[in-house]
Amino acid sequence: MGGTSDVFAPGHLGELTQVVPPELVDAVLEETGARERRLRCLPSRVGVYFVLALGLFEHLGAQLVWTKLVAGLTARVPEPSEKALRDLRRRIGPAPVKRLFEVLAGPLAQPSTPGVSYRRWRTVAFDGCSSLIVPDHERNWSWLGRPASRLGQAGYPRLMLMTLCETGTRGLVAAVFGPVARGETYYAQQLTSNLTPDMLLLADRAFHTNDLLAQVARRGAQFLVRCTSRRHPPILTLLP
Repeated sequence: MGGTSDVFAPGHLGELTQVVPPELVDAVLEETGARERRLRCLPSRVGVYFVLALGLFEHLGAQLVWTKLVAGLTARVPEPSEKALRDLRRRIGPAPVKRLFEVLAGPLAQPSTPGVSYRRWRTVAFDGCSSLIVPDHERNWSWLGRPASRLGQAGYPRLMLMTLCETGTRGLVAAVFGPVARGETYYAQQLTSNLTPDMLLLADRAFHTNDLLAQVARRGAQFLVRCTSRRHPPILTLLP
């Protein structure tokens, strides 16, 4: 990259660049208006890869994650402080990472891939998690609420993550998240717009509500959902 190779070296960070090319990161930064306005030792491109690495090493501090990120680089790279890394994340904001996910998310299997379909339908499923803990900050409490626990009030705010995934490959088609109190069905309804007529939705009994199934049907997708014992479907006809 010419005379700026040392400055921009952190932008070429290990195996992540094989999955998420730097050109794609630059494009989403440009699209979301998050590219740096002046030459920096920590460009916005670096910030995107750093956030991705934080997800891979969620139990490590920011500086330890940075060390892992640049361990394979031969060029001299910055040694930022915790504050500098925090400022980097704040500078790029969530928009580029959200847009990057939207570009990369989707079914991964080819029609000929074994184990990804039933007859002519690609099998997909809802997969949720309500145990994600976020920092104890007033902004998080005000957004996510203060859920109760068996021992009283929870010590940390919790996040509900709901995804629509391809069952054969675990590829994420779409994802939403928010307060746990809204429940799984609320977030599943937000994901039905990603269903297509070539999909067969497999779901557990938490997802058998009429409103949700009606939304799935309107998308033209097929569904196979386990029901609770309290649901009594009408008998249309008696077969021999």
